Amino acid sequence: MSSDLKKINKVRKNSRRAQNIQEPKFVERLIKISRVSKVTKGGKKLSFRAIVVVGDENGQVGVGVAKADDVVNAFKKAKTDGRKNLIKLPITKSLSIPHNVLGTFGASNVIMRPSIEGSGVIAGGAVRIVLEVAGVKNVIAKQLGSDSLLNNARAAICALENLTTKSQVRKKRNLD
Repeated sequence: MSSDLKKINKVRKNSRRAQNIQEPKFVERLIKISRVSKVTKGGKKLSFRAIVVVGDENGQVGVGVAKADDVVNAFKKAKTDGRKNLIKLPITKSLSIPHNVLGTFGASNVIMRPSIEGSGVIAGGAVRIVLEVAGVKNVIAKQLGSDSLLNNARAAICALENLTTKSQVRKKRNLD
């Protein structure tokens, strides 16, 4: 019986190794950790909120938010939340976005425009981190409205979701 279990465990380990090889490497960047307190009858309950951007620097990106009693667990939970919310975006050959786009989330608005090769990411705050983790190298972005880091990051994700390629537009208009 124990030899059968050893064989099963060996097969499981090998299959896990094979899965790890195929899985793309993700980059995690922390936007902000904030200490939040909840006032209860017994006193204040402190916890931490983490905002993390996860991406593969090749067109996939996601924003995750989580709370926990300590910083490490909040970061881990936010990382897993970011992986659940991954989106795929089209990137041009010059590592830019295909066209101008506007993203809105809450009171935050983010305008993104493609830029010439070599100009770099011209953006501020959370939008810069989202674009860098997504793998976009040449873009100009401007945040309008709210100063909230979380809302600006989510507005950037909304803007990147609205990107389309020429082939997608042709297909939608039945021009193939």
